Amino acid sequence: MGVVDDADKNREDHLPGEVKSILQSLACSWDDIIDSNALQVIQLKGAFTNKVYQIKWQTRTGEPSRKVLVRIYGEGVDIFFDRNDEIQTFEFISKQGQGPRLLGRFPNGRIEEFIHARTLSASDFRNPEISALIAAKLKEFNDLDMPGSKNVILWDRMKNWLTAAQHLSSPEEAKSFCLDTMDAEISDLEKKLLGNDQHIGFCHNDLQYGNVMIDEKTMSVTIIDYEYASYNPVAFDIANHFCEMAADYHTETPQVLDFGKYPGLEERKRFVHIYLSSSGGHPNELEVERLVQDIEKYTLASHLCWGLWGIISGHVNKIDFDYMEYARQRFQQYWLTKPSLLGSSTVQPP
Repeated sequence: MGVVDDADKNREDHLPGEVKSILQSLACSWDDIIDSNALQVIQLKGAFTNKVYQIKWQTRTGEPSRKVLVRIYGEGVDIFFDRNDEIQTFEFISKQGQGPRLLGRFPNGRIEEFIHARTLSASDFRNPEISALIAAKLKEFNDLDMPGSKNVILWDRMKNWLTAAQHLSSPEEAKSFCLDTMDAEISDLEKKLLGNDQHIGFCHNDLQYGNVMIDEKTMSVTIIDYEYASYNPVAFDIANHFCEMAADYHTETPQVLDFGKYPGLEERKRFVHIYLSSSGGHPNELEVERLVQDIEKYTLASHLCWGLWGIISGHVNKIDFDYMEYARQRFQQYWLTKPSLLGSSTVQPP
């Protein structure tokens, strides 16, 4: 998951020595830094896969200070994605002017350009003006011609994550989440969703509010954090974005989801119309309606995918977050909404 602005200051002791050396070399390359050794470290909250730090140096002119971002990869999370693929994606997107520049790498992390913009909050997702900017930016992102394979990975990813979840879970956990029979459920969902002629694009796959930044002077948005990015049906990417509107990771109970905040039909239609129109298209009502319907069905894939992610993360990730409760809610929403969206299940719901 992504990064949001909430500071826990003066955590220099959390940075490996190798990282400090790279940061010092970077600072020495800037002639406006007062002291390359005098860095301020601020841990950013809301990152559920990595630990993320903002690094600041005072400049001779005072403000603004020089800043970079240090991302230290979470332990055990390589099960979710290939880090080499992610770095290639990061560098390609940076060259397209879509995200921050890569400034340095170390064995378990990297240093990125700091984007001088505000990370969105949960309430920003419901702002019509900001939502329109996100819709247009997501279409631009989905249309990127990423080098390499353009095969859909959603279904293989879910099956791989299911295998990992089964391996890590206790018999009681496996039973409560129906993991022993979930393979049949995923296969059934794949068959039902792949029947339509769907547009495949390069998807972010994790468009929560912490992964979107806005420059309020220019009113432009930037999508960040590409760990989970891959080619998939664009309906899945938008469905995942809509599901994230149920989340607020800055409460006393960040794992609790409120699906009463899921966008209504008119809000979903407005987003889809802007999305389809943003690259010069002129969608008719039928095209908008069809994509809206596909998106609703792909919310089921989103629930299963992130439910499995939650189970695995609960076993391998040390970040302070109730991953199991999060997984339970995603699976619960799957069982609640599937009958109205697709009909009966292969697996008997708990």
